[in-house]
Amino acid sequence: MATDTLKSTTGAGAASGGLRRLLLDNGALTALIVLVVAMSVLSGDFLTTDNLLNVGVQAAVTAVLAFGVTFVIVSAGIDLSVGSVAALSATVLAWSATSAGVPVFAAVLLAIATGVACGLINGILISYGKLPPFIATLAMLSVARGLSLVISEGSPIALPGSVSHLGDTLGGWLPVPVLVMIVMGLIAAFVLGRTYIGRSMYAIGGNEEAARLSGLRVKRQKLAIYAFSGVFAAVAGVVLAARLSSAQPQAADGYELDAIAAVVIGGASLAGGTGKASGTLIGALILAVLRNGLNLLNVSAFWQQVVIGVVIALAVLFDTLRRKAGATPGAAGASQGGKGRQAATYGLAAVVTVAIVGATSFLHNGSSATSSPKMGLSLSTLNNPFFVQIRAGAQAEAKKLGVDLTVTDAQNDASQQANQLQNFTTSGLGAIIVNPVDSDAASNSVKAAGKADIPVVAVDRVVNNAKLDTLVASDNVAGGELAAKSIAEKLGGKGEIVILQGQAGTSAARERAQGFANGLKAYPGIKVVAQQPADFDRTKGLDVMSNLLQAHPDVRGVIAANDEMALGAIKALGSKAGKSVPVVGFDGTPDGLKAVEGGTLYASVAQQPSQLGKIAVDNALRALQGKKVEETVKVPVKVVTKENVAGFSG
Repeated sequence: MATDTLKSTTGAGAASGGLRRLLLDNGALTALIVLVVAMSVLSGDFLTTDNLLNVGVQAAVTAVLAFGVTFVIVSAGIDLSVGSVAALSATVLAWSATSAGVPVFAAVLLAIATGVACGLINGILISYGKLPPFIATLAMLSVARGLSLVISEGSPIALPGSVSHLGDTLGGWLPVPVLVMIVMGLIAAFVLGRTYIGRSMYAIGGNEEAARLSGLRVKRQKLAIYAFSGVFAAVAGVVLAARLSSAQPQAADGYELDAIAAVVIGGASLAGGTGKASGTLIGALILAVLRNGLNLLNVSAFWQQVVIGVVIALAVLFDTLRRKAGATPGAAGASQGGKGRQAATYGLAAVVTVAIVGATSFLHNGSSATSSPKMGLSLSTLNNPFFVQIRAGAQAEAKKLGVDLTVTDAQNDASQQANQLQNFTTSGLGAIIVNPVDSDAASNSVKAAGKADIPVVAVDRVVNNAKLDTLVASDNVAGGELAAKSIAEKLGGKGEIVILQGQAGTSAARERAQGFANGLKAYPGIKVVAQQPADFDRTKGLDVMSNLLQAHPDVRGVIAANDEMALGAIKALGSKAGKSVPVVGFDGTPDGLKAVEGGTLYASVAQQPSQLGKIAVDNALRALQGKKVEETVKVPVKVVTKENVAGFSG
């Protein structure tokens, strides 16, 4: 009996250990299944063909970047430059195919060569220059981003139509970005599992010194590894640019962190030696499902960052537990039996997911639709008081009219905004309001909404090459001219001034800069001694102004493209602000108006942002109800100074 009991206990322990090992070896896949099921239960809009294809499209760029980063992490390295290299490659493609007149095919090859060159430079610095991978790729991050801005002169470059088709669909349903993701994933899997360099990656990541002593030319292998990463980054940049119909110099900012997160979530170890392409794909899908689902559930973009950060931390913790438990690593040379079990696991997971998701879909069948009209508002950012006021005005009006309003924050990322607009289009909203990050980049998404017969209202910034129901905006050019006139008259038509520009690539920055230039033409005695971007940010405004004062200590005036930068400039000027050096801002934000009242800010060109939000919701509802709306609704701007600030409500 004792023997029988022991055998029974041992058998139970083996079964428990087998289940534990299965979960440890397939933790990312398990997490993806749980997420898909959870989102299907929580949102009736998640489990639709269009939305699932959206998830694939939204995962594509991150996944392609992450496949390249997988090579680097498997070899115990890191590559922080892939996002910037993607932007540079796309910029080279667009510039060479348009301004330089290079044939499109040759331009694509030139973009790929740009990625290879950046990767090789990383490899040389790391292998032969002995720089830590973190430092070498961090330097390339800055260099590539800077070159992208230099080549594009800070403005998006429209892509030729033949390249833009890469962002379309095949047969009217299969998105090309998804197809590219699958092809690049297969290439990554082949390189890792079937080639000499793939086996070298695992050997170097497992023990670099042992790999060198065994005859591997480690330095040359690292050159190839980082070159591979550059190729995948270039392909991702081309796909991203095709989705946006333009090369954005600020595109893919921060995507390197998403790529690294996807690799780690997919089961690779930052210590090197483990990782596989299938795991990376699952990691990228987890991030895409999270963002898509949280958007559909109307979760704040700020909380989305918190959730994704927690997921990344848990993934690293799980990786540590897995290695301690001795889980099977995803390395080269896996046995055929192991591969068979893995394929069976994936097949079983697919069957279980389909069964559970199919069952949960019944929860949403027959549910009564809400009588309240549904709208979506995608703002370029909520890190700026101006856009926070637009949101406040829109939400107050939506509540008054009984409208269910979903607000998202694109965080000044044109690609993220494209994802949000896609989600709005496929989730059955009645109308969409968009404050575009970039006027060109939003066009494809707005066209898709138009095809779905969803009214689209643009607020503050126009959308180019797409039909809008109406545009609710202030005239940025006219406002810029008013700002120039205000400071010129304050200075008596003479003096040296500096201009703090907005974020390169945004329509507001371009239009306001044009207005400044137009307005100053009437005052030849005013000399602009410096113009520098400070990205609409108060801290950057402080830093840039502090630097400019070193070269131009006798400056007599400052024009800033928004109040935040103006407030930063005031801090840098110290006691000079409002006395010997007048500063003019733009937007009429609460902090800006307080500074005007206090005398440190001479004037602000106020746009009445809360009115912009209110009027946008009004017009979106009218369009949804089939009523006539004006093509353009202009909200007047007003120069607010200390004399009239008390009567200005915003």
